Amino acid sequence: ACMVEWPDGNQSLVKGTWQPAWSLDILDENLLQSALDLRLGRRFIFQQDNNPKHTAKISKKWLQDNSVNVLEWPSQSPDLNPIEHLWRDLKMAVHRRFPSNLMELERCCKKEWAKLAKDRCAKLVAS
Repeated sequence: ACMVEWPDGNQSLVKGTWQPAWSLDILDENLLQSALDLRLGRRFIFQQDNNPKHTAKISKKWLQDNSVNVLEWPSQSPDLNPIEHLWRDLKMAVHRRFPSNLMELERCCKKEWAKLAKDRCAKLVAS
């Protein structure tokens, strides 16, 4: 998911067990397009949580080949990562809706993500 001072960037739903090549698909289909859609151009710093699936050689190469400025970030530091707080908010909101199957879960996630408060995102980014 993409988060700036508002949660309007692209999201990707991953179904099944994670495969390293999916990182490239997600980056190709979402990262630069979100930056364009949000009118950031190339003036953005990409933050990720250093999970091995995000820092695989194939992902690092894509980021380097596409001249993406990546924020140096300590691993295992979820409390410092603003999007982790949004994930918690999203999980709580979805849980309250009691989705009963995968299709409902996906629909709930998208609806609840769209309802996340923009001021909450701005505060998290500023913190």
